[in-house]
Amino acid sequence: MHIPDGFLSPQTYLPAYALAAGGWVYAARELRRRVDETLLPRLAVLTALAFVLMSVMLPLPGGTSVHASGIGILAVIFGPWLTFAVVSLVLLLQALVLGAGGVTVLPVNALAMGLGGSVAACLGYRLLAPRWERAGLFAAGWLAAVVPAAMVAVVLGLQPAIAHRSDGQPLFFPFGLSVTLPAVLVPHVILGLGEGLLTLLVVSFLRRR
Repeated sequence: MHIPDGFLSPQTYLPAYALAAGGWVYAARELRRRVDETLLPRLAVLTALAFVLMSVMLPLPGGTSVHASGIGILAVIFGPWLTFAVVSLVLLLQALVLGAGGVTVLPVNALAMGLGGSVAACLGYRLLAPRWERAGLFAAGWLAAVVPAAMVAVVLGLQPAIAHRSDGQPLFFPFGLSVTLPAVLVPHVILGLGEGLLTLLVVSFLRRR
């Protein structure tokens, strides 16, 4: 669900940079507090998995892309702040190495996917897991796909209202919410089923080891 460079106005990505910077500082402190010899290997392996999953993208007509992410797995195992750090790193590497997403839009992508997705996944898991562990894991994966997609769709769909010429012509992304919401959300609602199953299988496997 990467938003490419050039799709968002400075009025959108500059405040997002300020907000994300605070999150990155907090995430770095959280990593330093929790780092140990068992955390780093798992974090490295699951970061690599997230990179691979997010690198296989199919374009969507609403202006973004659909792909798996592994965010539900990361969120359940590491919590939202380490997931935010991992996803931000993956997005930066993809922007620089693969040309996916972009540097100006990095904080928006990171906040939607890394923070919004992971917080939703953690909440869904914690709500269901005490009684239905497997349902909680599945919900974490599904929410990690759908919530960021909704956030991305809203940000894109608001661009014509945020930045336009005096005649109303959009300066950046041209389509409104009537296009972005169905175009981005529907594929991710379906993808979320696979993401939920992946989260259930991977987390269950790791907990047995």
